[in-house]
Amino acid sequence: MTAPYSIAGDWGTTRMRLFRCVGGRVVDRVDGPGIGALASATPAQALRDAIAPWRADGAPLHIVLCGMAGARSGVAEAPYAHCPADAQAWTARAQRLVLDGIPVAIAAGLACERADGAPDVMRGEETQLFGALHLDAALASGRRLCALPGTHGKWAWLEDGRIVQFQTFPSGELFALLRDQSTLTRVGDDPAGEDAGFDDGLAAARTRSGLLGQLFRARAAQLRAGKTRGWALGYLSGLVIGSEVGEILDASPAPPALTLVGDPALSARYARALAGAGATATTLDGDACALAGLHLLEETLSWS
Repeated sequence: MTAPYSIAGDWGTTRMRLFRCVGGRVVDRVDGPGIGALASATPAQALRDAIAPWRADGAPLHIVLCGMAGARSGVAEAPYAHCPADAQAWTARAQRLVLDGIPVAIAAGLACERADGAPDVMRGEETQLFGALHLDAALASGRRLCALPGTHGKWAWLEDGRIVQFQTFPSGELFALLRDQSTLTRVGDDPAGEDAGFDDGLAAARTRSGLLGQLFRARAAQLRAGKTRGWALGYLSGLVIGSEVGEILDASPAPPALTLVGDPALSARYARALAGAGATATTLDGDACALAGLHLLEETLSWS
């Protein structure tokens, strides 16, 4: 007999990650396209298709989702909780629905006003942050700064377990556009030299001479200095990440304790950028934090 199971999912703009859980333990996983990468299927149909092999063993007890699943273009729009927000304020704003007889909860996003008065929003990263607070009790004490690298990366300020403010940097989206749609990397196809290019990009960012003025070097160096396409890709990545890190550190000359939450490989790049700028950070796995946040939401809600 198949053990009763639930589904936890982090469904963002660029990718879907669904986890089959039994007794709070992950026993299987499905990866798929993000909300922004769906072809003709609606998000609800894409979700049905993704979990169909599991449903062949029986329906899940319930589904808990975070991220762009709760956007206007997602499965169902979930509201925003307003900062400063603690876990209780966040879980209270979850969107509830029923899909094919299965109870579904979608985590609320967060909204804030940045230090300059501009509005900002997040979906998915708040689940990682509340999960990180659950996994690392030290984060719930004092003032902390957490970086969540990604397509639309966030830098979030925490105070005594509350998310008080954050700022979005669409660095992942910018890099993808430069890589795939600009002329800056279309000179050759040699993949060598990416790591050296990344370091050169970080060094260029540390000069604070401006992101725009440094971008075209990726193309010119291939034409005139014998650099490869791999070097150019690394250079653009280092330049974009280094510029993001520099902007944050310039605004916080003496930043509080730093924590990176995200994909280990991407977090390692940010750690290199921070180290080059004289800062250090501890690192937490993004999937583990997302699951911890989803389980926190799951345990808080009533499913009767």
